[in-house]
Amino acid sequence: MFDVMFAALGALVTNPQTMGLMLIAVLIGLIVGATPGIGGRLSIALAIPFVFGMDMTQGAVFLLTMHAVNGTSGQISSIMFGVPGDGDDAATTIDGYPMAKKGEAGRALGASITASGVGGIIGAIVFAVMIPVLEPIVLAFSPAEFFLLAILGITFIAFLAGGDNIFKGMIVGLFGLMLATIGMDPQTGTARFAGDYLFLWDGVSLVTCVLALFAVPEMITLAVKGGSIAAISMDGVKFSYKQIFEGVMEVPRHWFLALRTSIIGALIGMVPGLGGSAAAWLCYGHAVQTSKHPERFGHGAVEGVIAPETASNAKEGGSLLPTLFFGIPGSSGMAVMMGAFLILGIQPGPAMITKHLDLVWTLIWALVVGNLIAVTFLLFITRWVAVLTFINATMLVPFIVVLVVIGAYVNEGQWENLLILLAMSIVGYAMLRANWPRAPFVIGLVLGRIAEESLHKALDLWGLSFFTRPISLVLIGMIVATIAYAIYRSRKPNVLANMQVSA
Repeated sequence: MFDVMFAALGALVTNPQTMGLMLIAVLIGLIVGATPGIGGRLSIALAIPFVFGMDMTQGAVFLLTMHAVNGTSGQISSIMFGVPGDGDDAATTIDGYPMAKKGEAGRALGASITASGVGGIIGAIVFAVMIPVLEPIVLAFSPAEFFLLAILGITFIAFLAGGDNIFKGMIVGLFGLMLATIGMDPQTGTARFAGDYLFLWDGVSLVTCVLALFAVPEMITLAVKGGSIAAISMDGVKFSYKQIFEGVMEVPRHWFLALRTSIIGALIGMVPGLGGSAAAWLCYGHAVQTSKHPERFGHGAVEGVIAPETASNAKEGGSLLPTLFFGIPGSSGMAVMMGAFLILGIQPGPAMITKHLDLVWTLIWALVVGNLIAVTFLLFITRWVAVLTFINATMLVPFIVVLVVIGAYVNEGQWENLLILLAMSIVGYAMLRANWPRAPFVIGLVLGRIAEESLHKALDLWGLSFFTRPISLVLIGMIVATIAYAIYRSRKPNVLANMQVSA
């Protein structure tokens, strides 16, 4: 196996045409990732005509590299403007944007870009390690485990809301769950709560809701307040590579968190149907849950940037595994990628291990090399990109709002999404003014659909006995422990306050 592995690396880096295509793919992927609303799926679909008739290996490397680095640049707008590039990047906004407001955009970008690269590389490593033992691991997860894993993610709402906001967080999360039921019923195939509006039959657009809840309210606030995003003067900030390096060093400083969330993200990516948004939010919740100072999250904690970025990039390596070896797309992006693979003449299935292992290793190395190129390029330009947080709002807000509107429309090509954007922006701004947490809504919307579909399938297969499956019991234990600890943590400050009063 090692001979094939190193031969694939040599063939990749010594072929000028392949490396040239990789550089072009990295550039396109970074631009697409930094543009709100476009996302990896659309970029792959648009690139398919250009790779038609291309060499099988080179075409696959081009498409995979372009898709893999989308997430590496998606956090740029999330951190600097509070405008998530995609649903995967919304979790980064929670702490990345507050860091930009404090004049720490350079540090946040340095940490997030490095975390993205580390996550992408570890995801590829996890994929490589799992090759000999992949089948039982992928097949161990059934709809029963999908349902309980989604419920576990929803319980993280308590951690994201925190303190006195837990009750508000639960309400907002339930609002997201309610909107997740709009669309086709997974059991009967009939439309629910959609009326005669065909654009709602596929459900409420996640990207539109994310942009409406996070981007538009922040831009309205910035326009009303005036000035720039950063609350401090530019005169007191020196943009140097030393500052970027401080952000880069945050990743090795929190190496265990980066390692954990990368592995979790890769494993979530291996489970078809969960997707990158679930990986980012689950790992963000994990970071809050395991932190000694969870109260810092939401106010500019660098760990809140590192965790979702490592996870969302690591899941690309994980989602490639079921796509290649079982013909089951690990995510919506990989579903489009699999169609492109078929056009190139790549037939996913067990033969990828027995007959085309060299191609598999080439794709693994493409993930590693592509992420290294993307991280190196972005770290060099971050110094100038961070300066945008000090530009006056009158120049910045109209440009960003136009990007948001274009992103909401282009994502699904439905003009009706602009109406959803308007309505949800009003809701998002009201939540911001009333100091209600917005992150739980996205968790409810993302995981609500997964939970409902998986619950129906699990009940059809096993009835209520699916709760007694071994992995199900482990997940139930984790859910109970998570809720119990969240209640304990929310009551702990009150207990300490009472002790101080008594003293």
